[in-house]
Amino acid sequence: MADIEIRNLHASVDGKEILRGVNLEVSAGEVHALMGPNGSGKSTLANVIMGHPAYEVTEGSITFLGEDITEASPDERSRAGVFMAFQYPVSVPGVTVTKFLRSVMNAHREARGEEAISLKEFRQTVEAAMELTKVPKEFSSRYLNEGFSGGEKKRMEILQLALQQPRLAVLDETDSGLDIDALQTVAEGVNAVAGEQGDKMGILIITHYQRILSLVKPTHVHVLYKGRIVKEGGPEIVTQLEAKGYGWIEEEVGASA
Repeated sequence: MADIEIRNLHASVDGKEILRGVNLEVSAGEVHALMGPNGSGKSTLANVIMGHPAYEVTEGSITFLGEDITEASPDERSRAGVFMAFQYPVSVPGVTVTKFLRSVMNAHREARGEEAISLKEFRQTVEAAMELTKVPKEFSSRYLNEGFSGGEKKRMEILQLALQQPRLAVLDETDSGLDIDALQTVAEGVNAVAGEQGDKMGILIITHYQRILSLVKPTHVHVLYKGRIVKEGGPEIVTQLEAKGYGWIEEEVGASA
């Protein structure tokens, strides 16, 4: 059984149907890439997986680790082991990175029936995660994402990923707005966390472009088009999309309709 199983998922926002019957499975140890043109529903799927309240599931189901989480709150999904790195991470003025990270770690420990983390263990754990993801230690005293560059915000997301050690990581256009150097740093962070977690974590990378997938190698590739996954396979699909764009997908779907 896959860690997450999405079956015939239909979802709407503001009364407009975006997802029209998505089927997807991701297991621990796998790296899945979800690609597709603008407006195909990629970020909608990410938000629905995480339980964003603005999106209404009208049909289908999401099962995670054998439990139906279709109606679960974002907090419940996070505690269960679902993590999402946002395309546009928000700033939280007045809340330091240290305070935020400790609150998140303690919330997850509470969900597992564990005591709150001690200051000594917290410091050691965060410093190790910062070293792993190449986040400077001085970030600890800054307010969360306040005044951070796009690349720094994305690195903070990967630091959270390293600390939370989820069973499923959804990375929603983590490469968006990054220059080559920042992309390299973020990709190295993802690979480092994935390498450390081994077969304990599955990854779903949502992206428009091939460039991050040349650094974080997918085991499975899915193409989302008009709210449905219309093509699936391995890394060879990424090569095809890079060479031909998305026009051939539309032609192929039209021909089979």
